[in-house]
Amino acid sequence: MFSRTTEYALRAMATMSARPDEYVSAPALSKQIHVPVNYLAKVLQQLSSARLICGRRGVGGGYRVARPPEEIRLLDVINAMMPIKRLTAGPGTPTDDGAPLYRKLDLVLARVMETLAEVTLADLSGGGLPGAVCQGVPARVPAGRP
Repeated sequence: MFSRTTEYALRAMATMSARPDEYVSAPALSKQIHVPVNYLAKVLQQLSSARLICGRRGVGGGYRVARPPEEIRLLDVINAMMPIKRLTAGPGTPTDDGAPLYRKLDLVLARVMETLAEVTLADLSGGGLPGAVCQGVPARVPAGRP
């Protein structure tokens, strides 16, 4: 349902939220969440633009969540990367024959968005074990590659 970029953003945010007051470098975070560092750098830039993380340069620098994990919802992270769009009626939409389908799909999207808005990064704490959120999650391999 979500793009690879969104998945990586969720992994990064969940991992950083385990230690919200600590800065983590992009290379260290890359190793923890099994995401290529160059790809992660682009994800971190988008998260920073959305003001979900903040960065600090220099020794001891890196990235951390910009707000307490209890205040950052999964929907915030997803919308920063690739917003979920509700289905609307109007020009270019199916005729009345397709309207029941679109009404049902929109209802499903509304429920998904409600659920994502209810879950915070704090809810993903992995039982309080730093790094447990994404532990053992391998990087995705593109289709057609071993």
